[in-house]
Amino acid sequence: MAEPHDRPTPARLEVWGVTGLPEVGRADDVAGMIAEAVAAQGDALADRDVVVVTQKIVSKAEGAMVEVDPTDPRGHHAVVEAESVRVLRRRGDLAITETRHGFVCANAGVDLSNVEAGWAAVLPDDPDRSARRLRDGLRARTGAEVGVVVSDTFGRPWRRGLTDVAIGSAGLAALVDLRGSTDSLGRELHATEVALVDELAGAAELVMGKADRVPVAVVRGGPDWWFRRGGVRKELVRPPGEDLFR
Repeated sequence: MAEPHDRPTPARLEVWGVTGLPEVGRADDVAGMIAEAVAAQGDALADRDVVVVTQKIVSKAEGAMVEVDPTDPRGHHAVVEAESVRVLRRRGDLAITETRHGFVCANAGVDLSNVEAGWAAVLPDDPDRSARRLRDGLRARTGAEVGVVVSDTFGRPWRRGLTDVAIGSAGLAALVDLRGSTDSLGRELHATEVALVDELAGAAELVMGKADRVPVAVVRGGPDWWFRRGGVRKELVRPPGEDLFR
């Protein structure tokens, strides 16, 4: 286990939203659209940038959209059932479900916001694979070795409010294991694991907003040790044997 001085905390990070992206449709070249939009802002992606992309535009580009009855306020419920492998709790129209990816979230991540009437966005089939494809596409178009996070908005048990978390990632350490290292007073850490990609998703959401049509952000200034192979499903989804609540 590396000591803390081997993984220095960045003294400063820059986070900015990528504006000017057009509406994304099925089979669109999202990586090319991002590269062009960044260039139009007078910048260019660089090695060790992190590109955070909302689930919504990934789902639109991959065709992860399901038609629903726009006149029926409950019309998306069948989609929620189809996208769930288990329903943990129900209250009124809200269901807390487990998706086939292992995510526990409201209504299986099915979303009607920022999509055309009559359609619902569902989660990508494999968000880590989606992140890898975006990373490969950005490398091909810019030459930059970046990390990619696919983010979505989740609620949290026992706390009000929403925050963005990572549902997919590529080129980044999804989980940073600090167990075995020491704190500032020399005490060994026994339980500390940091969800790095969730923290990056939350930081990016601050410059995206929920209704501002800014679905992409860039985080710059991360240290080398952030950037390694990893993925959300393998590293962050808690195995059932470790789960105290389901």
